[in-house]
Parts: sequence; C-alpha cells; structure tokens
Amino acid sequence: GDSWGIFTFLCAALCNLPALPALNCSEELGAGQSIQQTYDLTRYLEHQLRTLAGTYLNYLGPPFNEPDFNPPRLARAERVPSATVDLDLWRGLTDNARLAANYRAYSRLLCYLRVLDGQVGTAELRHRLAHFCASLQGLVLSIGGVMSSLGYPLPAGPAGPPAGPPGAPAAPNDFLKKMDDFWLLKELQTWLWRSAKDFNRLKKKVPPAVVTLRLEARGF
Repeated sequence: GDSWGIFTFLCAALCNLPALPALNCSEELGAGQSIQQTYDLTRYLEHQLRTLAGTYLNYLGPPFNEPDFNPPRLARAERVPSATVDLDLWRGLTDNARLAANYRAYSRLLCYLRVLDGQVGTAELRHRLAHFCASLQGLVLSIGGVMSSLGYPLPAGPAGPPAGPPGAPAAPNDFLKKMDDFWLLKELQTWLWRSAKDFNRLKKKVPPAVVTLRLEARGF
C-alpha cells in the first residue's frame, strides 16, 4: 500500500521534470582496442608474407628458393630498414621510440614493395603483391592510429626509400637485383615477427576499452 504509493509519486515527479540530465552510455574505443587491432593485423601479415615469400622466391629461382640459402647482407641491402637490432637494446627503448621506428620502417618497406610490384612479370604475383601492399598500408595507418591514441606525434621526415645517385642503375646485374629482393622479404619477415611481440607486450600495458556512463546536463 504505502510502498506502492511512494513509487507512484516518484514516477510522476520524474515524468514532470522539465530538464533532467541525460544518461549517455558509450564505449570508449581508446588505445587498447587500437593496439589489439594492430596486433591482429601484424599476425595476419606474417601469415600472408609466408605465402607471398614462397611464391616470390620460386619466381626468382635458385639459389634464392633453396631452404638453406643464407647469403651475407651486402652493402646495397643497407638501404632497406634492418630489424637486426639487439633485443635487449630494442626492449630498452620507450614505447614511443619503438612505435616510431616501426612506423618509419614499414613506410619505407612499403615503398620498396611497390617498386617490386611494378617489376614482376606474372599477373598472379602482381596481384599478390598488390594485395600485400594494401594490407601493409593498413598496418602503417594502424600504427599511426596507436601513436595518436597514446598522445605520440607521428615521425617527421620522408618515409620513402633514399634515392640513389642520378643516373645510377638500381642494381649492376640481375643477380644483385634478386639479392635486393631477397633481403627485402627477409627483413620484412623479421620486422613483422618483432612487431607482433611489441604489440603483444604493449596491449598488456594499456587497459582494454571500458564502458563509461556520462551525464550530459541540459537545463541546469
């Protein structure tokens, strides 16, 4: 009796209030989800590269498609961003420094891959390279999104590969050109392997997205 009457009175009072704060429930995507998406994309690219590399090395022919082929890195290959950095030194960097290094490296690697895409002789391989380039472009944008969500500025400066001397050929001969391609794929494989570990550690440091309740006052 009395309880029902009090409840009815409160409902009537609430319905007649002209301006109540509106309760807005929204999901903050935040850095956590951005990092998770970037990690997932990195792992997808690792899988995609294994198939692409096998096909491309077969296209280059022996000795590049032989399992035990492990040539020394030539001075020419130093133009490609190297992932062969001491792991303790790499882990000692700040999150900002590692993210910036990943962003710069993939931006340059993407430029080299696009050059590669314009040089291959088979339509199937061109299609696979174009698809991989599109995915890698998505990774660059995703890393940029992670940096922005964490409040880090994007690295400044040109992202493309350094230009060679005017009039100089890309490679003195066909074998060295194939060696360039071999090292490009090898370094890309190492970058993706290490980036996956980077983003896996980073997502453990950043809390996941949460659902928050916000009061939007109107009329107060």
